[in-house]
Amino acid sequence: MVSMKKIQISPSILSADFSQLANEIKRLEDGGADMIHVDVMDGHFVPNLTIGPPVIKSLKKHSSILFDVHLMISPVHKYIKAYADAGADIITIHPEATDDIDSSISLIKELNKKVGVSLNPETKVDIIIEHLDKIDLVLIMSVNPGFGGQKFMPEVLSKIEELKKQRSAKDLDFDIEIDGGINFENSKIAIQAGANILVSGTTIFKSNNGDIKKNIELLKSK
Repeated sequence: MVSMKKIQISPSILSADFSQLANEIKRLEDGGADMIHVDVMDGHFVPNLTIGPPVIKSLKKHSSILFDVHLMISPVHKYIKAYADAGADIITIHPEATDDIDSSISLIKELNKKVGVSLNPETKVDIIIEHLDKIDLVLIMSVNPGFGGQKFMPEVLSKIEELKKQRSAKDLDFDIEIDGGINFENSKIAIQAGANILVSGTTIFKSNNGDIKKNIELLKSK
């Protein structure tokens, strides 16, 4: 039986001051962040462009905690090694962005990284059920990926409940992460549904006059 998982916070640097990224990561670490969430967008799979491997590599030198790298790029398979080499600790991919989810999962494992698979709001859990025993983390998107600052979609919570049931029934140990519009109110219902890693950007950097420590503590409280 899987024991109750510790609630962890993975702040999204998409909401950070990009001219001060190394300092912002230090602030997050000092404030109690469990990992750093890096949103990688290609302007193709999602309608926006963000950062690539060289930036991750340089930021990794300033960080002592895990880099939780979410690849919103397609085709994703050929880029996995570059992000692994750059310092990603967890590499999360979308099933729709690879021709062969099995081989992409295997490649991430071969590179000694943790495997994440992300489900967009319209993507059903069924698509990854048979892969759950090979996955370290399932990331549930509670907004449509591509932009920060969107409104939380509560209808995705049923997917978290389904994953929690599957995890228990199959005696597995993967993490359930949620990303998209997470604030102090909906973080509680996400935790109740079964999420144990919360990704948040705007709330962590902007709430309570930017008191990161306080905001992380508030997000963790049930």
